[in-house]
Amino acid sequence: MAILVHAVLPGVTVDQYDALNARLQQTPEIFAGCLSHACAPTDRGLEIFDLWASEEQMDAFAGRMMPIAAEFGWATAPERPAVLRVHHHWVPGA
Repeated sequence: MAILVHAVLPGVTVDQYDALNARLQQTPEIFAGCLSHACAPTDRGLEIFDLWASEEQMDAFAGRMMPIAAEFGWATAPERPAVLRVHHHWVPGA
């Protein structure tokens, strides 16, 4: 079942995000199961919105991504991202 994930990352900058994203793009298989991703800067940091095919795939991604984020100096998120079960999703034009 698809899930929508909303992560709030206080203090994380777009430059930190871009550096981490560039590193993760070197291993594209890490994104297996990610259907959609958006990153939005706020006054406090960043907010991430992901659509994943399953919570297990999101957890597998997080397990591989978090050690890399730590190498870039990212602090551990204060709480687990909000996870919502998706009733229905579609991509316009697909």
